[in-house]
Amino acid sequence: MRGKVAGLAMLGAAMMASGQAHAGVSEAYVGVFEHNACITNCKNSFKEGEPNVEFEVNFDSPHFLHWLGSPKPMVMASINTQGDTSYGGVGLDWRWQFAQHWSLDPSLGYVVHTGENNNPHPGGSPEANAYSDKHVLLGSTDLFRTGLGITYHFEGPWNVQGYYEHLSHGQILGHGRNQGLDELGIRVGYAFGG
Repeated sequence: MRGKVAGLAMLGAAMMASGQAHAGVSEAYVGVFEHNACITNCKNSFKEGEPNVEFEVNFDSPHFLHWLGSPKPMVMASINTQGDTSYGGVGLDWRWQFAQHWSLDPSLGYVVHTGENNNPHPGGSPEANAYSDKHVLLGSTDLFRTGLGITYHFEGPWNVQGYYEHLSHGQILGHGRNQGLDELGIRVGYAFGG
């Protein structure tokens, strides 16, 4: 599993380094995220080390996605610098320009992760409590990834983006345990060919 996430990260880095050589690459991002952040329900926050370093590559929107508002397909990887939960996956990114230089950027995707799904110790035991104190229990290796960015576009190809993302199986990709992950960070983006 870690190999898959590392492979996605390497793909993202390679795309960023030579994006114009790859037809169809629209934008590339790199960012630093507070991992397992406290956003609304903080009961399971800050159990794991931080930060995560994130890579994302967006591709030109294909014509057949026009009916969805022309989202850009993307591939991403988020690597935890402390050896805790890393993840990578695919999805769709939208962009809604709301003022000069500013846009709102929602996304929806699917990821796989390297973290823990369930507690391996018997419920209520001291070992189970200690394990639960240090691990987010995600309930499924497959998770939905929803995100929302607010982006400032500089003159030229660069932008900077504040970004929030939430990972959860939503009782659809898995059942039972579903503590989820919230990530909050900042990313720098580069637009190719535009």
